[in-house]
Amino acid sequence: MSQMDDVLSRAVADGDVTFVVAMAANTDGITYSGAAGEDTVFRIFSMTKGIGSLAAMIAIDRGKLDVNTPVAEILPEFGDIQVIDRFEGDQPVMRAPKTQATIRHLATHTSGLEYEFWNAEMPRYMEATGHPSVLSGTKASLSYPMITDPGTRWGYGPSIDWLGQVVEKIDGRRIDQYCQEEIFDPLGMTSTAFKPSADMTARLADIGARGKFGPFELAPPPNPEVYGMGHALYSCAPDYMRFLRMMLNGGELDGTRLLSEGAVGTMMSDHMDGLEFQKMVTVAPPVTADCDPFPETRRTHSFGFLRFEEDVPGMRSAGTQSWAGVLNTHYWLDPHKGVAAVIMTQSLPFVEPRFMQVYADYERAVYAA
Repeated sequence: MSQMDDVLSRAVADGDVTFVVAMAANTDGITYSGAAGEDTVFRIFSMTKGIGSLAAMIAIDRGKLDVNTPVAEILPEFGDIQVIDRFEGDQPVMRAPKTQATIRHLATHTSGLEYEFWNAEMPRYMEATGHPSVLSGTKASLSYPMITDPGTRWGYGPSIDWLGQVVEKIDGRRIDQYCQEEIFDPLGMTSTAFKPSADMTARLADIGARGKFGPFELAPPPNPEVYGMGHALYSCAPDYMRFLRMMLNGGELDGTRLLSEGAVGTMMSDHMDGLEFQKMVTVAPPVTADCDPFPETRRTHSFGFLRFEEDVPGMRSAGTQSWAGVLNTHYWLDPHKGVAAVIMTQSLPFVEPRFMQVYADYERAVYAA
C-alpha cells in the first residue's frame, strides 16, 4: 500500500470521512488514483469557480474581454448595486460605491460582494429585505449588496456568478452551452455538467454532516433561471484532473489547446494589486468552520484561484493555485513542482479540522512520493 493509500484508508477507518476520492498528476499524466470510487460524481460547488474563471480567460485570450473593464459597462444592472453603509435598527442604510468594480475585481473576490456564511452583515440584510440566497438560482438573487467598496478588500462571495453573466453577454451563448462547447467537450470532461445525466445521478455521492445521522440533500437548484458559475457544477475526480492538467501543461492537454501559454501565465499571476487573502470567519458553524489555509504563508489571488506566495516545506510551492467546494472537495495546482491533485468527499462542515488534517497528510504523501 502506498503512503497516499494509507492516508485515505486511515481517514475512513478513523471516521474522519465516510469516504474519500483522491488523485494526483504531473505534467506527463496521472501519478496516483485513490483505491476506490474514481467514477463517483460530486456536487463540486465552489470548485466551479475555477471553470468560470477559465471561461472568462478564454474570452480575454481571444481579445473579447479586458480585465480592467468596469462590470457595469457590460452588465448595466450591476451598476445598481449599492454598499451597506450601516444599519439603523434592523434596516440597512445604503450608499453608492466609491469605486467601480472591474472584471479583475470579480475574478479576485475584491468586488465587495460577500456570502452570508462568512459575513454577519449579509444574513442581517437578507432577513431585513427578503433577498434570496444565490443558491436559489434566480437572476435577482445575484444582486447581493456590496459590503465594501470594490478594490479595497478580499471578501468571498458571488463574484464569479457575475463573471459567468459577463461571458454570456459578450459571447451570446448561455454559460452552460459555452462551457460545454469551449471547455468540457475539448477536454473530454464527459462527467461534468450543470444538469447531471441519469448515469451521473446514479453515481452521485451521498452527503454527510458531522454529528448528524444519515445522508441529507444539498445541491444546486435544478433548472435555475441563472446557472451560477460560483457553484452550479457536478463533476468527478478524473474530469477535474483533466482541467488541472491542462493548466499544468500551459493551456494544452492531449493535443488540444484551450489557452495560450501567455494567458495561462496571466491567469495564474497575482491580480490583487497589493491586497491579500483575508481569513474567512464563519457565521454559520454547521455549514463551515473558519477558513484560513496555511495561515503562516502570504496568500493573494490570481485570476482564477487562491495563490500562495511562499513555499510550504514538504508541501506546495510558491505560486501554487488552490481552492475548494463547500462539501469538502479540494484541489491544488503547483506549477513549480509540476504537481496537481484533488481530494474529494461530500461532508459538512466545510474545512472542519478533522478533514483538513486528512488533506494535509495526503498532500505531504503526494510530495513524498
